[in-house]
Amino acid sequence: MRVVGIRGQGGGVEVGALSPDGREVTVVAALADFWADAAGHLAGHRDGPVLAVASVELVPPVLPDARVICVGLNYLDHVAEGSFRDRELPAHPTLFARWTRSLTVDGAQVPVPSDEDGLDWEGEIVAWVGAPLVDATPEEATAAVVGYSAFNDLTSRRAQKLTSQWILGKNGDRSGPLGPLVPAAEVGDLRAGLRVRTYVNGEVVQDGSTADMVYGVGDTLAHISRTFTLHPGDLLATGTPSGVGYARTPPWLLRPGDTVEVEVERLGRLRNTVVSNEARRPATS
Repeated sequence: MRVVGIRGQGGGVEVGALSPDGREVTVVAALADFWADAAGHLAGHRDGPVLAVASVELVPPVLPDARVICVGLNYLDHVAEGSFRDRELPAHPTLFARWTRSLTVDGAQVPVPSDEDGLDWEGEIVAWVGAPLVDATPEEATAAVVGYSAFNDLTSRRAQKLTSQWILGKNGDRSGPLGPLVPAAEVGDLRAGLRVRTYVNGEVVQDGSTADMVYGVGDTLAHISRTFTLHPGDLLATGTPSGVGYARTPPWLLRPGDTVEVEVERLGRLRNTVVSNEARRPATS
């Protein structure tokens, strides 16, 4: 099962389930209703309208007030290739935030901001929280995850490195392509190892396994929940393996016309095209 968002004619968002061939989507529930009982909707019978995917606008099935929390430096080989290579691995995960407006979907065009030479790729996995978490144990936090998606944490490296805070470089317009939600029961334990690969113009640039994560999903969500409450619909981006562009010699960044794909075992493939900064500017009459 693959779950997506659909923008209705009135601007509201509904949640739907894609058909196996991806050509049709069955409406499951309105967005808020879905996240009020995500596990129930994922397990329940789907008898809503069936629509052609070509006739609807797909959007992330993300609540407007959801938190998008991201883990930096979660694979040892990625730590070793970057600017943190000579530092001791911290006891707790490095966390930063995205805003929901930075998220987009498979097939979207992603613009390069005006001050950037290009965008860097970071193929990874997002975990979706399906139940409230307050002072949770790792086991409780893992049980609260209702699904996973492929994700590309496309990064504006110049903006990221201007200061010690990463938010500017991690929130470019449409810089967070997100694949369909796949129920956790169909994915299994990430610690068993899912293959995560990223392609640029068909060439493999990242090839890692979730078995190599430093900070597990349950541990990280439990850690977060000791400071603030996690709510249904919140997302955790779990970090990227080695192979990012800025760490190469010479650096390799995505430029207009490039295609970047993230493929995750059991979650599918996410494909996006990079376009020029002109795509960020509103159309004029």
